[in-house]
Amino acid sequence: MTQAPVVRLIDVPAGDPPLAADLYVSPSLQRPSGLVLVHGITPQGKDDPQLRTAAELLARAGWAVAVPTIDGLTALRLRPDDAGAVTGAARALFAQGYRPVAMLGISLGAAPTLSAAGEPELATALSAVLALGGYASSRELLRYTLTGAYAFGDVRGRRPVDEDGIARFARANADLVERGSRALVDNRDPDKVDHLIDALPEDTRRLLDALSPEVDLPRIRVPLFLIHGRGDPTVPFTESLRLDRRARAAGRPVRTIIVGAVGHVEPGARATVSELVASWAAFYAFRVTATRAPQ
Repeated sequence: MTQAPVVRLIDVPAGDPPLAADLYVSPSLQRPSGLVLVHGITPQGKDDPQLRTAAELLARAGWAVAVPTIDGLTALRLRPDDAGAVTGAARALFAQGYRPVAMLGISLGAAPTLSAAGEPELATALSAVLALGGYASSRELLRYTLTGAYAFGDVRGRRPVDEDGIARFARANADLVERGSRALVDNRDPDKVDHLIDALPEDTRRLLDALSPEVDLPRIRVPLFLIHGRGDPTVPFTESLRLDRRARAAGRPVRTIIVGAVGHVEPGARATVSELVASWAAFYAFRVTATRAPQ
């Protein structure tokens, strides 16, 4: 019943740096609100087929959707300056009159999304932020990736380790590995992770801190929505619980659901009716909040 969106490269405000981002907009009688959609790990960036399908559906749902390529997420090499592409996409939506603007970060894309959402120029202008399968702590994400162990409060577990994935990460971050991280990358004992991280060079430890989205939450002013699959094999659902705790400690409004209706960022294989309803309700709440002008 909705018209297919028009897709074009987004126009960057005068004086802003170049930006690799597409804009999806469906024909409408009224100007839609804006949404920055941030991908996770994919070598294709904004051109990932599943991401393009998601952007088209979100545009049909009534958003002007800006989809930037996050360079670090195309090469398993996430860095703090990747948030610049998210900030640039939001500024481009503002400049073209698509207001208010919300953000939706997928998987590891939650890191640059939450970092950008806390930037002073955007913190008071956004309407809402949603993280799907995101993480809170780079230390805990490393523990899970390298050893399969995860824990938060009374919740804990362990999954098989993806050795091929670890090898790809090591190749993409060879400079960090050669500067003292090899022992950490080779370790599979969760109890040794903290000691090995504490033994890293100071600049590497600072980088890990900067890549932990939980540190950005006190700077975010808008409602936060967290959706995570209970059986997520890539980022444990305990990371969304950790984000939830940090947001509440900072006095930020947050809504979190952990469901089987989602795997990592794809539909879950064992979704119950109640979980599908919970997922719909959470996203609907995000939709309503995202279209309200910032308070």
